[in-house]
Amino acid sequence: MAEEAAAAKVSSIFIYPIKSCRGISVPEAPLTPTGFRWDRNWVVVNYKGRAYTQRVEPKLALVEIELPKEAFLDGFEPTKNSHMIIKAPGMPVLSIPLTKPQDVAEGVSVWEWSGSALDEGGEAAKWFSDYIGKPSRLIRFDAGLCFRILATKCSLDYTSRCCLCMHFAGAGSQIRPVDPEYGRGHNIMFSDLFPYMLASQESLDALNKLLNEPVPINRFRPNILVHGCEPFSEDLWSEIKINKSTFGGVRLCSRCKVPTINQDTGVAGSEPNATLMQFRSDKVLRPDKKQQGKVYFGQNLVWKDSESGSGKGSIIKIGDPIFVLRKVSSPAEAAA
Repeated sequence: MAEEAAAAKVSSIFIYPIKSCRGISVPEAPLTPTGFRWDRNWVVVNYKGRAYTQRVEPKLALVEIELPKEAFLDGFEPTKNSHMIIKAPGMPVLSIPLTKPQDVAEGVSVWEWSGSALDEGGEAAKWFSDYIGKPSRLIRFDAGLCFRILATKCSLDYTSRCCLCMHFAGAGSQIRPVDPEYGRGHNIMFSDLFPYMLASQESLDALNKLLNEPVPINRFRPNILVHGCEPFSEDLWSEIKINKSTFGGVRLCSRCKVPTINQDTGVAGSEPNATLMQFRSDKVLRPDKKQQGKVYFGQNLVWKDSESGSGKGSIIKIGDPIFVLRKVSSPAEAAA
């Protein structure tokens, strides 16, 4: 049952069109089953088709992305004049049409997933090859209509195409399911693990009080930043409602090397992970569970309305209240 008063409010919304490149702060964004629209639709890959991330190419942090403001309005469809603009230090401006390319790249891989994708062509490949200093290509996820159909009608387990999906989306469309242990039936594009990630300003403030040099929220790359709650209370949220949309908190977000990379310089250090290890590790938060040396900051989410098909036309805006529908009593009870 929802609490009578809102537990927090949305303070910022971030979308990361190209995996591991800089995010875009927007006042509102349309929801899709795989994340906010445009989030991680693209990825830069090496000559083997393997995804680059800031873990191995931290200078991706300096790549800036611009999308048309109207691209975040519900119902927007790209025209020949719709472009994504890409900038980086020492590089010319690169313009990528938002209409889907025709070229196909085979053997693209992101972590455990591999499949075909759409290739943004030679100009984009040269730009990223020159910037990174290695053969690279800019790749777009080939979603077609498959995700929308799967989210509402597919009778299978979401890990393979059914005839309905093949008919509407075409044989090239891809599916990348999340770990069924945490979000069975949900899919992502080029995100690491889950469609959405939420963190609170109060959690960041609590961390920064312990650091010699405070860090901004861009170190953690959330999709949704909230304020007005107790520090780390988002750990406990197993089901929340934002505006009219319901989300499941499926897993505490374990952090990799990326929060140690200064997003303004692309230079890595030891913080904030060293400090997080002191009070946000599995040893501290989950002492009775299997220890894996992980540290946690934020909560991974799936959009539950997409399962029933009731979420069409849903958006989230800055200022939207957050109501907690279900929660656990401690981080040790949360999935991680």
